[in-house]
Formats: sequence, structure tokens, C-alpha cells
Amino acid sequence: MIKGLAITPPVIGRISIGRMVEKNGKRLPEKDDQFTITTQIQTREGWLPHPLDEALRQEVQGKKLRSIPVTLPFNDPDLNLRAEYTFFERKSGRALCAGDGEACRRHTENGLESLPCPSPDMCDYGSHGLCKPYGRLYVCIGDDDELGCFVFRTTGYNSIRTLTARLRYFHAISGGNLATLPLELKLRGKSTTQSHRAPIYYVDLTLRAEQSMEDAVSYARETAKARGNQGINQAELDKIAHAGLLNAQFEYSEEEGLQVVEEFVPEDAPSPGSTQPQSAQGLSQKLADKKAFSV
Repeated sequence: MIKGLAITPPVIGRISIGRMVEKNGKRLPEKDDQFTITTQIQTREGWLPHPLDEALRQEVQGKKLRSIPVTLPFNDPDLNLRAEYTFFERKSGRALCAGDGEACRRHTENGLESLPCPSPDMCDYGSHGLCKPYGRLYVCIGDDDELGCFVFRTTGYNSIRTLTARLRYFHAISGGNLATLPLELKLRGKSTTQSHRAPIYYVDLTLRAEQSMEDAVSYARETAKARGNQGINQAELDKIAHAGLLNAQFEYSEEEGLQVVEEFVPEDAPSPGSTQPQSAQGLSQKLADKKAFSV
């Protein structure tokens, strides 16, 4: 295996709750109140729809696509949802710093260094909206490619917090059988005083509407047992996936970084060192404002 190259789950499509639009000669992100499933091919008009997008829309008979039946590729919650505080360089898409709130890996003039990570609200280096929580949720839709994943990317605190909790809860209650638990992605909305009562949307992960908790857990357990009897080694798959992610310091390529920057980082965001550090109180208030509008 080539060292320095992160081996991530094979992605065959994207799930988004927004799109890029052109306004006054600039490409800007625009939030949406429904899911869109796309291929990985992008044209000047945007990402090309995946055939599953139209198939699921036919099932809801013209209503907005706000739930997607999914399964998870791994039993380990931390393999299904990858999330870190991440700072991408706007021009190149290169990850300059990534951390978990305790420690980070950062490109400095001395090379790649391991440093403390105080989280964005207390970090001068990544302040002013430069450093964001960046999460990637990997799910499987349909059964055409059982190892191929669709990825939902987000920098929203609401989505990352909710998905993290759901994955850990379902892992515990199913006896660790996340990969065989029948689930669905669901788009939820809420409003807060900080959003001026305007609705904001975030992504949740739930059991499928037609199944009770008891039925879903029983199904997951029996399916996991049957797959094991057929020679499918889920534990080894999780082990190999974990090793692949550790094969590089950063899990994302510059190409992915450029997509994230275009979609989630404002064009007027400053570069490191170009602004004066804010006080902890000022940074905390700014973070609170960002959380209110995050998905």
C-alpha cells in the first residue's frame, strides 16, 4: 500500500442539502430544504443527478425528498462518520490544520507538527471562520454496489452533533451491529432566536418509519449472523478500513478540499496571520452565531 495516501471508503455519489448558484459572476452556495443525490460528475450547471435521486422522488410522489433509506458500511461509528476541526487553504484546497479539540496536525514553517488543538472558538490560527468542523458521513443506498458509498459532507454543528449521537446510540442498542441495521437519513428543521426564527435544516439518522426498535435490532442481529455464516467478515472490513485511514496524516485530497472551500467557506475569509487575534469572548460569540445557522 502506498504510504502517505489515505485509503478512504469508495465514493460513488454525493448527498447534499444545497447547491451552487451563480450570482453576479460568482459561484455561491445556496441552502435547500430537501436532499439531492448526485453523481461525482460536475458541469457548469452543477452536479449531475444520480439515477437513485429520481427513483426516490417517484416514491414520494412529487413531494420534497426529505428521507433516504440507507445502511451503513461499517459497525464502528467513527468509521461511518469522520469529523474533525479542519482548516483548508482557499486557493489550493490543501488541509493546513486538522484536530479533534485536544491535538492537531498542522503545516508550519518547520514542517508538519503535532500541536494542541483548543477548538476554533479559542484558536487564533483558525479564527474568523477559517477553521470549521468538517464531517463526512458514509452510507450505502440500494444494493447495486455493496462496498460503494454515498457521502454527505457538512460543516454544520447541528448535523455533526446529531449524527454522532445517533451512531453511538444505535451501536450500543444493536449490540454493535450498525452495518446491518435498517436506517434512514432524515432532514429536520428548527428555528432559534439567533436564526431570527427562520428555519434552519440539519441531517438526522433514524430507524426506518415502518420498523420498531425491537424489530430493527432483531433484524440487524439475524442479518449479521447470516452474513457471518456466508463468510462475510465485517470485523475484518472495519479493521482494514481503519488502517487505510491511518495511512496518511490527512484523509482528504486537495480536490476534495477545493470542493469544501467552494461550498462552505466564504470568499472573503482572511488568511492566517492577516488579522489580529480576537478575544476569547469575541471568538466564542462568533462561534455561537455560526452554530445557529449551521446544518
